[in-house]
Amino acid sequence: MTPVAADRPAPAPAQRPLHACVVVVTPRSFGLQAPGLRRQLASTVAEVRYRPGPHGADALADLLADADGLIAGLDEVSARVFEQAPRLRVVARYGTGLDRVDLAAAARHGVVVTTTPGANANAVAELTLALLFALARHLTSAHEQVEAGEWPPLAGIELAGRTLGLVGLGRIGKLVAAKAAGLDLRVLAHDPFVAPAETVELVTLDELASRSDIISLHAPLTERTRGLVGAPFLDRVRPGLLLINTARGELIDEAAVVRALDEGRIGGAALDVLSQEPPGPHHPLLGRADVLVTPHMAPHTDAATAAMGRIALEELTAVLAGRAPRFPA
Repeated sequence: MTPVAADRPAPAPAQRPLHACVVVVTPRSFGLQAPGLRRQLASTVAEVRYRPGPHGADALADLLADADGLIAGLDEVSARVFEQAPRLRVVARYGTGLDRVDLAAAARHGVVVTTTPGANANAVAELTLALLFALARHLTSAHEQVEAGEWPPLAGIELAGRTLGLVGLGRIGKLVAAKAAGLDLRVLAHDPFVAPAETVELVTLDELASRSDIISLHAPLTERTRGLVGAPFLDRVRPGLLLINTARGELIDEAAVVRALDEGRIGGAALDVLSQEPPGPHHPLLGRADVLVTPHMAPHTDAATAAMGRIALEELTAVLAGRAPRFPA
């Protein structure tokens, strides 16, 4: 007996030609420093929908219901998103972090995920040093007190001769190390995935905690690194430690950092990322003189946003045109 059509497996959807594709763009800064990128994208595909994010999974699934491609910021690209976006063929991350993209679900649904490696590395490294100087010299509180009509006798610390510990020695960590060496800082690093370097001493995490005057985080967020800077780690650090995070907020146990600050075990923190962004008005790390919080601005410079946009667009259009991307996840 010949099976009826309902008994046969559904055919795979045909690949739509590039000029017929629908693309959703969620990063707010895409193309702002290089308007030609928006014009190029508009002239290449059928429709571009700008939907500034970041979006949670439910909202993103609705936005991608009939989309072929996504240029993604810090959106939650979960399994549900892939299940409800049958035409989706590519997620081009505007950046390098993949902790908010379900790569296993993407693979199951045949969706290619790409990144923009190195595009914002220098921007993040430069802000790391800016935050370090701000902490060392109390720049924020000095400004606020002068604006309030005061003229405080603030004393900071000099960086030359001190020890900077880097958690993570990828592209950004290496740039921070090189720039820090120029400031006469001794540089230690912990990264189990890199080979020894001439200018950086690789150490265990325990050694890094106990020997560093400043610790800066540049590790990806994984299940192994989530909450890495928690109570056990902070119990081992030098008194007065300065802590900097320009990577992912979830690398830090924020409650443990608050306790360490309250108890005087660390001297200050500069955080460009938090576990919840934006934070609520009563977040315990806000409104403190010993904490500087910035709005996840490290990757966003004119050069970095232009480079991220260019690479993300190249990767997106390559996949939609049936070509292999240069930077698959």
